Amino acid sequence: MKPIISIVLGTYNRFNFLKLFLDSLRKEMGSFPYETIIIDGGSTDGTLLWLIEQKDIILILQHNHGEWNGKKIERKPWGYFMNLGFKCAQGKYICMLSDDCLIVPGSIINGYNLFEQKLKEGVNVGAIAFYWRDYPDTPIESFFEHSQSSTKYKIGQVYGNKMFVNHGMYLRKAIEDVGYIDEENYFFYYADVDLSLKIWQKGYIIIDSPNSYIEHFSHANLTARKSNLEQIKKDSDSFHKWEQIYGNSAGDLIEKEFNDPYRVYEKFPKVSIIYKTYKFKKKIKPFLKELIKKIIPKKYYKKLKLLFFSSKFNK
Repeated sequence: MKPIISIVLGTYNRFNFLKLFLDSLRKEMGSFPYETIIIDGGSTDGTLLWLIEQKDIILILQHNHGEWNGKKIERKPWGYFMNLGFKCAQGKYICMLSDDCLIVPGSIINGYNLFEQKLKEGVNVGAIAFYWRDYPDTPIESFFEHSQSSTKYKIGQVYGNKMFVNHGMYLRKAIEDVGYIDEENYFFYYADVDLSLKIWQKGYIIIDSPNSYIEHFSHANLTARKSNLEQIKKDSDSFHKWEQIYGNSAGDLIEKEFNDPYRVYEKFPKVSIIYKTYKFKKKIKPFLKELIKKIIPKKYYKKLKLLFFSSKFNK
């Protein structure tokens, strides 16, 4: 059966977070006609081997880290990876989520039902935004003109009332009509907002789904965040083009209270500890190798190396 919803996300070295996300996704979707498309940036933490065994997932591998043939691999922007998934998607709707998220049960299906209802009513909806919040609590990005509590679920909007999608669902036709994500002018930040504004400019509207909630683990990969932040000035400069159309770019948040009866966020602490342990091993491993090499006789070193530094040590 052809999928109605295509779930698209990118991942890189977030094995335990990804497994947790996919567990919540599979429970959410059940027998609903959908497909899952994952774009991996060249994970080295066991993600790839595990994904190959998942027969309900379409895997796109595009190495985006490390070296090849003596040369450093040039990093591709976020939009490049998402566009790979968007262009492969077969569903009427594309649901964009992250590998460090959990789905509050009912959220995707609620978004789908709302989309169908609005289109039948003749409303030209191009996308629907899901409410989300960070775990653990983190400060609001300075993109917004005033700080508000991050304990609430939120959706962003710019230029007064132009809602954008951080996590949510697009009409695939709308994405095609605007030429996908701009991967030339944005590395990471603002690219999703830019896509939403292109959808607005094309004559579609973006609305919220009042009963769709996403939990986001904000500290899953601080190294990647640091790398992305190095590009933020370029991204910001590219985004200024919208001021010529809409004027002041000040953003705002729509916030709402919601008491998740499923308490899905309680799954985050355990997987966070596993992730931090893995990152610690990655840092301490080279040091241990050199130390063992110096203090252990050569004839025993190879055996110890196989014992302590096998692929299992990485997991």
